[in-house]
Amino acid sequence: MAPIVPPFPAARLRRQRSSAGLRALTRETALTADDLIWPLFLRDGAGVSEPVPSMPGVNRLSLDRAVEAAARAAELGIPAICLFPYTDPAKKTAACEEAWNPENLTNRAIRAIKAEVPGIAVMTDVALDPYNLHGHDGIVAGGEIVNDETVAALVRMALAQAEAGADILGPSDMMDGRIGAIRSALEAAGHRNVAILSYAAKYASAFYGPFRDAVGATGALKGDKKTYQMDPANSDEALRCVARDLAEGADMVMVKPGMPYLDICRRVKDAFGAPTFAYQVSGEYAMIRGAAERGWIDGETAIWESLIAFKRAGCDGVLTYFAPEVARRLKAG
Repeated sequence: MAPIVPPFPAARLRRQRSSAGLRALTRETALTADDLIWPLFLRDGAGVSEPVPSMPGVNRLSLDRAVEAAARAAELGIPAICLFPYTDPAKKTAACEEAWNPENLTNRAIRAIKAEVPGIAVMTDVALDPYNLHGHDGIVAGGEIVNDETVAALVRMALAQAEAGADILGPSDMMDGRIGAIRSALEAAGHRNVAILSYAAKYASAFYGPFRDAVGATGALKGDKKTYQMDPANSDEALRCVARDLAEGADMVMVKPGMPYLDICRRVKDAFGAPTFAYQVSGEYAMIRGAAERGWIDGETAIWESLIAFKRAGCDGVLTYFAPEVARRLKAG
């Protein structure tokens, strides 16, 4: 239905903008701490908070510091954190066996966090790149990232994370059939309440660079990821990917990256009505933070505006490295 707008001067659309009170009363989109998932980078050691140079203000955390971060998140009202490991290069192999080691960094972190901060939801990354000698999200054989062998490895990885106590699994690999395989394995193993937040529409993007630095995959990566991550030119394909993952048992879906793909977020939400998330990825974070540090933009306002854009585009929540500072601002009123 087209909006009814009487002619000027009966309609002065600026009236609703004329004071803070009127703007608040007529605001269409709201952001709360409930909309935030905070990604955390892990590393071995104790008492370590190691800066990621390409992501100012973001650190790799040892397990004790990660537990402290989870406790801060809970105090701020952030409902979930997502864990990403920086794996010792000596543990990386072509078969990626460390990915399903019950004692790997992620699984130890899940147990430690759930023991100390049981109320926070712990999400994990289900992909092989942190453990892969070749830096890819899947197993490489004969120069090809092989699908079915990768799916079998991802199932083992997902089960290990579920056993450790993960609440949400985030398959981010973009292999065909992995959601159905993981869901079937979880059901068979009795993990019926473990949710899957599928990276259903993940694009082959230039915006992931700082993240790869943070998890130590940059130097290992051979070639690119264009044979499994989506072409940035495609939109209809995203809907097919989302439809497939929901049909295979995903509880929630994600679009990644975020801001360059707000149109995809809107299409996904409108088409399916399923819980829809976006990942404000490392490159997006680095651009905003870097420009703010140089005084080129008002950083606090730009952060807020960027997150409101996700909600306006239909997202139910956002994975963002800005989560703690935004939650503090929301708590302060």
